[in-house]
Amino acid sequence: MTTPDTNLIKPTGKSFAELGLIAPLLARLAEMQYQQPTPIQAQAIPSVLAGRDLIGGANTGSGKTATFALPILQHIYQHKDGKPSTTTKAKGNYVNSLILVPTRELAKQVADSIRSYAAHLNGAVNTVAVFGGVSVNTQMLALRGGTDILVATPGRLLDLISSNAVKLSRVQTLVLDEADRMLSLGFIEELSALLALMPKQKQTLLFSATFPEQVKALTQTLLSNPVEIQVQSSEASTLVQRVFTVNKGEKTALLAHLIQQNQWRQILIFVNAKNNCEHLAKKLSKRGISAEVFHGDKGQSARSRVLDGFKSGEIEVLIATDIAARGLDIEKLPVVINFNLPRSPADYMHRIGRSGRAGEVGLAISLIEYEDYHHFKIIEKKNKIRLEREQVTGFEVDKDSEDAIIAASKPIAAPPGSGKKKRKNKSSINADIWLNITKDK
Repeated sequence: MTTPDTNLIKPTGKSFAELGLIAPLLARLAEMQYQQPTPIQAQAIPSVLAGRDLIGGANTGSGKTATFALPILQHIYQHKDGKPSTTTKAKGNYVNSLILVPTRELAKQVADSIRSYAAHLNGAVNTVAVFGGVSVNTQMLALRGGTDILVATPGRLLDLISSNAVKLSRVQTLVLDEADRMLSLGFIEELSALLALMPKQKQTLLFSATFPEQVKALTQTLLSNPVEIQVQSSEASTLVQRVFTVNKGEKTALLAHLIQQNQWRQILIFVNAKNNCEHLAKKLSKRGISAEVFHGDKGQSARSRVLDGFKSGEIEVLIATDIAARGLDIEKLPVVINFNLPRSPADYMHRIGRSGRAGEVGLAISLIEYEDYHHFKIIEKKNKIRLEREQVTGFEVDKDSEDAIIAASKPIAAPPGSGKKKRKNKSSINADIWLNITKDK
């Protein structure tokens, strides 16, 4: 796997040596042409090396994986005095450092990156990735005798624990990558079950591009006196965002027009449902545009084939659900298109962050009908952005749609008496569920 040169992003003026990293890691970083640490790396690595709990927020493509991987590798390597892991494993299927991620693709990518960073550690640190969609027996064999670093999706990890293939009672460092997703309602019960199997005293690191308020509230039960680092940049981005309004029913025609007119050779198109992937691919095919689909119903081998083909350029147009929005590095991806808007404002940032990574110029386009207009305003407000609405020649919005857009932009009057009783919002509900699950842990 080729690791992207994240250090093209806003050099800090510091060197990796100044952060306290050991010679074998420095040599590997030099080979990978990592010249200077990015802001998140420069600010967070010393704290992670010092054993502090940490909440790290930084834009996508800013080098978060190296931020937690390098200190973890250094700690394990120094503890073993550089001896190969096969000669120093403790008896039992124990894990030293656990990295939890939300998707199979991200698990594989993070593990590959860690192995790459460890190239000069003489085999002293063993890394295993476990995730669903592939044979559990192969993963059980890989975990026999334990592992130094385990990168896992929660569901498969619980399966392996129930089969006695791995134990978490000696975990020293826990990392939640894409932490906002890991702390969401869909993962809370699985995460709680895993936390109950780990020591209370451990280093916990949370990394994500976005940290909504409800996630910040949930972290209080997880971390002890954490260092908080937020380095989202307000400087000019290399990612250009554009919004095109379109009449209802004309999105596909506009999408095909944009692809053909601009002759884009690599495009990631986001939709909101698995069925929408197949439906849109068929519509584009009728217009002479070949596209592959990427969603959760595809088997793991098919998902890997499609993703590898897209990364290599063999596949030019990929239509995906939000499983492609989190953490995946697709080098020099020029264009991301929101055919459907994401349900969550945070997911908007994760989606568009697949382009414009590592200092490369990127383009993110959102196609909105009048029914999308109000929701896009919420996305803008939550992400503190404001984008001009544009129209494409030949696809101008008709008068009825234009009037609807204007109407949608006006605030909706609250019904009489609606202010008398404050309704509990989803954020507080999530927090209550989390606290109820964890309070007896």
